[in-house]
Parts: sequence; C-alpha cells; structure tokens
Amino acid sequence: MFRIKRLYGFMIQSFLPVFLMTFFICLFIVLMQFLWKYVDEMVGKGLEMSVLFELFFYAAVTMIPLALPLSILLASLMTFGNLGERLELLAIKAAGVSLLHVMRPLIVVVGIISVLAFFFQNDVLPQAQVKMWTLLYSMRQKSPELDIPEGVFYDEINGYNIYVREKDHSSGMMHDMMIYDFSGGFDNAMIVMADSGKLKTTADKKFLILTLHNGESFENIKSERSNSYTNIPYRRETFSLKELLIPFDANFNRMDEGVMSNQYVGKNYSELRVTIDSLNIVVDSISHENTEKLQKSGYFVLYSENLPSDSAARAQRLEKESIAAAKINLDSLWRGENNQRRQLYVSRALERANSYRVDYMFNSITQDDKKNVIRRHEIELMKKFTLSLACLIFFFIGAPLGAIIRKGGLGVPIVVSVILFIIYYIIDNTGYKLARDGVWEVWQGIWLSSAVLMPLGIFLTTRATKDSAVLNLDVYADFFRHIFGKDKVRKVALKEIVMVSMEPQVAEQRAAALTQMCRNFMASNPLLKYNEYWLKGYDLNKIQDLSTTVNSLVEYTAETTDRMVATKLMDYPILVPERVLAPTRIKVLDIMAMVFVPLGVPVYLIANKRYKNLISNIKSVCQSNDDLIVLLQRMEAKEETNKIL
Repeated sequence: MFRIKRLYGFMIQSFLPVFLMTFFICLFIVLMQFLWKYVDEMVGKGLEMSVLFELFFYAAVTMIPLALPLSILLASLMTFGNLGERLELLAIKAAGVSLLHVMRPLIVVVGIISVLAFFFQNDVLPQAQVKMWTLLYSMRQKSPELDIPEGVFYDEINGYNIYVREKDHSSGMMHDMMIYDFSGGFDNAMIVMADSGKLKTTADKKFLILTLHNGESFENIKSERSNSYTNIPYRRETFSLKELLIPFDANFNRMDEGVMSNQYVGKNYSELRVTIDSLNIVVDSISHENTEKLQKSGYFVLYSENLPSDSAARAQRLEKESIAAAKINLDSLWRGENNQRRQLYVSRALERANSYRVDYMFNSITQDDKKNVIRRHEIELMKKFTLSLACLIFFFIGAPLGAIIRKGGLGVPIVVSVILFIIYYIIDNTGYKLARDGVWEVWQGIWLSSAVLMPLGIFLTTRATKDSAVLNLDVYADFFRHIFGKDKVRKVALKEIVMVSMEPQVAEQRAAALTQMCRNFMASNPLLKYNEYWLKGYDLNKIQDLSTTVNSLVEYTAETTDRMVATKLMDYPILVPERVLAPTRIKVLDIMAMVFVPLGVPVYLIANKRYKNLISNIKSVCQSNDDLIVLLQRMEAKEETNKIL
C-alpha cells in the first residue's frame, strides 16, 4: 500500500499553506499594479460593478504568470527559513537526512505546479487575455459619464462645448449656460445662450435632451447662401423654451472577441506554430518576389518588359536581350545626343530610380511588419515554457537560500525575495524588448533570465547541501577587515556555569611562558631586508606555534565565571601566519620575483607592513599576559580570603 513518509508529509504541510498565502498576496500586489496602470480608463465612465469585477477577474488570471514564480520563491524561502530558525532543519540533518532528501517532496510538488503552469499558459491564459483586452478596449471606447463642471468649458460631448456658470445640485438645474455647437462643422456653427437649463438622457441612452429656458441662439448659415468670407449670413432666435437633441451613446458596447482571438495573445501552442509557419512562407515568398524583381528590372528597359510566361522562353529571351544590351555603347549614345535629349535621359533615369526606391522601401516595410508579427508569435510561444522553468529555478534558489539564512517570518525572506525578483524582472524585461525589436534572436531574449538565474540556483543548492558559509556575514566582514589591514576580533563569552574550572596558578604559568616565547620570537626575528625577505622570508612555523599557544591559553582561562578575566581574554589578538610573510619557497621563482622589481618591491612592502602589524599584536599579547597575571593573582587572594572566612 502506497504511503507518504512522515517527513515528506511534514514538508508538504509546511510548504503548501505558506505557498497559497504568498501566492494570493503576490497576485493582489500585481493586480493593484494593473489597476494603477489602467485606472484612468475605468474611472468616470459609469461602468457597472459587474463589468469591473469581470475585468478584475480576467486581469487576475492573466497576472498569474507574474505572481507564481515570486510566490514559489517566497514560500520556499520562508519554509526552509522557519525550519532553520526553529532548529528543525538541524535536527533533521543530525538524523542523517540530507538537504536534497528534505527537498525531494517539494521538488515533486513544484514540478507538478510547473506542469500545470504550462497547460495554464497554453489553454487558459489565451482565453483570459482575449476577454480582458476585449473588455479593456470596450471601456476605452465607452463615452465618459456625463458630469458638466462649473466655470469651465466641457468638451466630452463630441461636437459640443458647454459652459455652465452655476449648478443646483439638488434639482440638477444649470444656470447661465453657453453652448457651442460644432456638430455640423465650423462653417455651420451655432451658439446658444440661456438663463437656465436641464440635461437628461433618453431611455435607450443614445441621446441627450437639453431643455433650455429664456435665451437666444446664433447660427451660421454660410453654406446655404454664399461662399464669400466677407459677407456671412446668420440666423438669430430668441426663445423662452428650447430643446436640443444631442447624439450621445452612453451604453457599454462590447467589442467582438473574434478580433482579439486572432492576435498572438489569444492563441495556444498549436495555433501559434501554424501561424508562424504560414507567416514564414509569406515572408519567403515576398523575399523571392523582390529578388526576381531586382533580377528583371533595368534602368533602360531593354529586357524587363513583356517577358514570356514560360520559364525556358523567359530565360532565352533574357539572355538574348542581355547580349544586345551589352553591345550598346552608352558613351557614344550620350555624346551623339543634344543637351535637351540628355536632360530627358537624366530625368527619366531619376524617375525610374526613385520609383524603384519607393517600391523596394514599401516591400521592405511590408516584410519587416511580417517579421515583427512572427517575432511576437515566437515570443508568446516560448513564454509558455519559460514560466514552468522559472518556477523550478526560483524553488532551487529559495529553498537553499532559506536553509542558509535560517530566518523565517515575513522580514528577511520578503526583502531577499523582492531583490531577487526585481533582478529577474529587469533581466526578463530587457530580454523581451531585445527579442521584440529584433536586436537579438527571440530564443536568446526570452531565455535570458532563465540562463542568468539557473547558475545561481545550482550554486546555492550545492553550497547549502555542503553547509557552506556562503552567506555568513561574519566571514565577509573578516575578509574585508583583512583586506583593509584590520585584525579579527576575539570573542569570549562569559560562562555562568563551569564544569571544570581553570586553576589560576596554572594559567599564570602559561601566561608567563607565553610572554617569554613572544620575547624570544621578537628578538630572533627582526624586520628583514629586501634580499633577505625573498631569499629566506619569515618563519611561518614559529608564528603558527605562537598562535596555537595564545589560543590554548585563552581556551583554558575562559573556563571561569570571573567577568573581569573573561573580558581581559577578549584583548588577546588573533595571530595569523599570513602567506605573504614567506615567499614561494621555490628558489627560482623567489629570485625572479626579487630581480623583477615592479613585482618584488610592492610585495615586499606589503609583507613588511603585515609583519609590523604582527609584531604589534605580539606586544599586545605580552601586555595582556601581564594584566591577566595581575587579575589571576587577585583571584587567588580572594579565594584564600574566602577560605579563611
């Protein structure tokens, strides 16, 4: 009977709730980005809530490819970060289970998500994009909701400008109105002024009825009487009640989805492949046709017109007329004509050349348009696979990164995830634009982000399985401290309980012996000259013995509950036998480096600086030994006093 292992079930139960939570959070964030981008096209048009909810639903579906990789990255980072922070991952490893074994059930889960992501991209996403873009374009075509402001000219009604000085919001009555009617053209413009008026919409929402009170109108009737600009007749009318019928379609009319479904966003894998193959055939035929035109065309039309339809007869005709054209001496023809004929030849040649240029430019533009459509289809085709691969890559980045960082919650994981996703988005968007504009091949631009992030996932996974300190900040701090000539800082923790306490007399003896050892080293190892450094170098073995002795004294004396002693131990510097203090130990290379002054002198100066720093640290060890001996003697005196009491 098939049964999931308890560890596998635990990992799946830890991952899935976090993944679902982060997925909906990321989806909400990208949906808000969509709303912020297109809010101007939705506000102020009187759209029903059902239409807006429908648009948001389809927009959310189309945003899944953007939210899914980010949610997998964040969920895997949080899951393994929580396990590391609660020391559960450490306990699992202590039981002999490797990190890859722990990741195995989640690899299967993410693999299933990746497969479902491909089918989603292929079957669901095209339909959702068709419906979303159809709704969005329909909203763009809808007339805005009618709301005439006070004190400004309102021009949202096509062909009309309306000015209202004051409005009564309770009754809807508008006062001191001025209407400019340009619906019949500027030649038939009409100006209407009224003391008050009211606006309402017809039942079918296709017309506006403007009822005006106590006013007059001026109408230009130039087109009916005269075409003269000096004497333009007009009609003036005074009225106490006047109604204007203004065409204004306030309904929401949906576009036909068939228009959008024929675009690349509305096609699945097989439809995209068919379209790409068909367009490639069209482009090849255009190129072949342009090539034939170039071969058949000539400036003097000796063999380009009235060619036979049969290919063999055409070839024979072209060969004969080419030979005939080759026998013509153009220089003699040019010298035998007068200036008028020469001017005629030149003008005809320029006309034909310009005609050919325009023809070829048009064919080139047509061909470029077709190639652009092909690239769009190829991009959409490859994006159906990049989402699935991005999900796997982000899992293999997030899981080992969480195991290395060992920080759960929503703090560090969100910061790291956002930084990584921004990098991914920038690379992916850059590759997309390069592929869309034809700068790169389509496959190079679309797969660029995956090619950049996949090595990072492999690197982090291998480092995490080996428990590498690749993201240990202390390691990098020590590295840069060493680069800038700063020594490591020794850390000694005060112990509240000591199983075997150190003996002050023994510690004093060790400290005194270490002081003598340091003085002997400084006496027998002076600063070397240039040739002495390259031929002999400093003794790294003695430096290593000093370092070992210092560390042994600190470790032994640290077994104490005395705060002053533990604090003094932190004053002991860390002695490091740096490789720069000794040459290569290969005489030939040492002599070559010594002779080659541009290389030898800088290395010698660096070595001297590091050795001087080492001597300074050794002197600090001696001073720390003297202070430690004083503290240990106080401890002895205190212990003897306690025994007497």
